[in-house]
Amino acid sequence: MTWQPTTNLHRFYSCLPYLLPMSAGVIYGAVLFRQFPVLIYPFMPIIWLYSNVMTLPLVPAIGLTGEFVLFLGLYFLVVRDVRVPRFIRFNAMQAILMQITLFIGQLVFQIITQLSSGLLPSLISSTFANTMFIGTMVLSVYAIYYSIKGEYSDIPTLSQAAAFQCEI
Repeated sequence: MTWQPTTNLHRFYSCLPYLLPMSAGVIYGAVLFRQFPVLIYPFMPIIWLYSNVMTLPLVPAIGLTGEFVLFLGLYFLVVRDVRVPRFIRFNAMQAILMQITLFIGQLVFQIITQLSSGLLPSLISSTFANTMFIGTMVLSVYAIYYSIKGEYSDIPTLSQAAAFQCEI
């Protein structure tokens, strides 16, 4: 990505969408939080965001939650709006793609758990959960760091897909 100077406000707004994958990925940290209770303290605001905003049932009959509304809002109101600076749209799309990756990982994990009839060894499920948690947090912090610097983060595959979506 080519570097373009951005304002401090653009940098701040480009960091906000990464709260979506961070709050969705914090549930995978339960294994680590049980093993290392002090680790929960830095993640308390994200846990609060997940439990009070993301899981808020807006339309319980169809399972519509706050997470889904934020997801659609980011896509249609930020990524698709050409009036929003490209830097913000790129970071919002990258956060959405991280969220989709988390969702696919969760589906795969649930399918494997169902097929094994709950006999999936705890070592495998703990390793999967820890990998999802650490991977999500590392990628989000990496992207936020580059957003604060005013540069485009380069996450393989996600960045190319986000750039492609922002060009359309």
